Order: sequence, then C-alpha cells, then structure tokens
Amino acid sequence: MKMILLMMLFLVMPSVASAAGQQEPTIYVIKQGDTLWGLSERFIKDPSYWPNMWSNNGQITNPHFIYPGQKVRVFPDRLEFINAEAAPAVQKSVSAKTAVSAETVQDVAAEKTYTIYGSEGFLAEKNFRPFGTVVGAQHDRIVTGVDDIVYTDIGAELNAKGGDKFAIFRKDIAVKHPLNNEEMGFKLIPLGALQLTDVEKKSSRAIITKSFKEISPGAYLQPYKESLRREISLKSTSIDLKGYIIESLSGISIIAAGDIVYIDLGSSQGAAVGNMLYVVRDMIIDQRYVEGRIDKLPQEVLGALVILDTGKKTSTALVVKSIDTIYKGDRIVSQTK
Repeated sequence: MKMILLMMLFLVMPSVASAAGQQEPTIYVIKQGDTLWGLSERFIKDPSYWPNMWSNNGQITNPHFIYPGQKVRVFPDRLEFINAEAAPAVQKSVSAKTAVSAETVQDVAAEKTYTIYGSEGFLAEKNFRPFGTVVGAQHDRIVTGVDDIVYTDIGAELNAKGGDKFAIFRKDIAVKHPLNNEEMGFKLIPLGALQLTDVEKKSSRAIITKSFKEISPGAYLQPYKESLRREISLKSTSIDLKGYIIESLSGISIIAAGDIVYIDLGSSQGAAVGNMLYVVRDMIIDQRYVEGRIDKLPQEVLGALVILDTGKKTSTALVVKSIDTIYKGDRIVSQTK
C-alpha cells in the first residue's frame, strides 16, 4: 500500500511543478509611450482591465501614464507593478529560476506616438491677423478646388515670390468658454494649400495644390509648414494642469476617441506638445444613502487626450481614449485623484 502511495506521489509531483512553473510571471520593462490600457490589451487581451491595474497599484498616480524603467510582472490573468526597491531582488530570483529569458525581460514596445496631418485646425486667439487672404478666383468662381486659379492679397511688399506656399483656412464660429462665456477666439478650419505663381507688388496669382474642403474667396492664408505630417511623442507635464474642453473641430458636443478638441490651456499655463491630460468628472453623491459619512467620491476618469499644438491660452488636442461619453465643458487634468 505504501509503495502504491509513493508511486502516486511521484506521478503527481511533476504536474504540480509544471503548474507552478506556468504561474511564474514574465517581467516587462516599461518603455516610453506605454499606457495602462495598452499593456492591458497587449498582455491580458482586455483593454478594459486597466482600471483594475490602476486601483491595485498605488505607486501609479496617473491612471494612464507610466514611466520608462518601471517593471511589471505579467501573469496570464493580471499585471502587477514591481516596487522600485523590490525590483532587483525579484529580477535576480526570476533569473535564477530561468523562468524568463533575457530577451523576454528586455521585451521592447514600440514608442507610443500620435500622428498629426495638418488638418486639425486651431483656435485663433485675440489679436490674430492672417498673413493674407484669398480675394477672388478665376472666372469669378465662388467655390474652388485642386488646380483652380485664385488671387491673393500677398505681394512682393510682404517678401513673397513665385513658388511660395500657403495653408488655406476658413474662419469659423467664435468659441466661448462653457463656464464663464469668455470669448476664447474663433476656429480656423483647414481647407487646403496653394502655391504662388505670379507676384505683383500687393497681390499674386496662385494655384490650389491641395484641398480638404471647398475653398472660397475670403479664406485666410498662413505660411505653409512643409512637414505637416509629424509624430507627437508623449511628454510628462512640468506642472499640475487643470482646464476644460471648450470646443471640438467638428462642432459636435458629444466627443469620442479620435476626435480633435480645443482646450483652455496654452503655453502661458505651462501646457506643451505631447502632454497627456485626463478627462474627469466628479461623481455626485446621493445624500439619501451617505448620512453625512462622506463628502466626496473619487473622480470618474472618462478618457485621455494628447496636446498636438499650443497657442498662448488654448491648445489643439487629440482624444486618444474614451471609456465613457465626453462632452464639451468636461474637465481635464494632468494628475488624477
């Protein structure tokens, strides 16, 4: 009988050891641009897992922005951040068991960047003056497009010459702050681009080389930036930023991931290209149930946005994540609570 029990024990032990080996976590080193939802999608195959990881890891102050060099234990069903002081011991232990190869430990995620194409528009703030204007079109056309001839008020007096390129914008609605009704500026909607062909003293002829939308006389002209398409990398904020979403490129009030928005934070407040901000909303307490025991609930995180371009008091941003409906007037912060 004892012999049978010993044989059964030896049969069971390898499977137990194997199961234990399967539970041994791999170690992932955070790279620039990684986010909690990105890690959740990559390793857990569930991007909606990130709130659990955030709440279970107190060292992460921001729910979405983490920093290069941090290490994460990757289990089949969860992710755990390693405290900085514990990281060397854990790494040594794992290496000794050869559960994680050097290649796995140094697994590199592509740096997270966001591509902008020059069609995002911006808010023209107080005292803005365009460089020039489309004053007419060949054959008195009201609407023009690619390869059409137009005329501008840009001439040699402004040091213009044949071959110069300009971006074309339409002046859109005035934008007022949703809280205090302060006029923040007006939207400039990108329409396309043109190139000067013949230049007089105070005017010029031009050909439209690019068209996003219909172009009409009265459109504004700004010097063309040759590399309109560029990559934006995440950049940590230097100060605590707090503001509001004040408008969207489309003009709609309901905003989602992929939408372009304008915010009331600019370079004068310390905002910079690449800053990630979080859209938050205070949770309302039903006083019938709290009986005075609490006065405030944790903020609800609705999503995140990345600043693409800054003015003095406003910025253009891309909504990169929305886990709930976002509206004009929602608050944005650089540090969540």
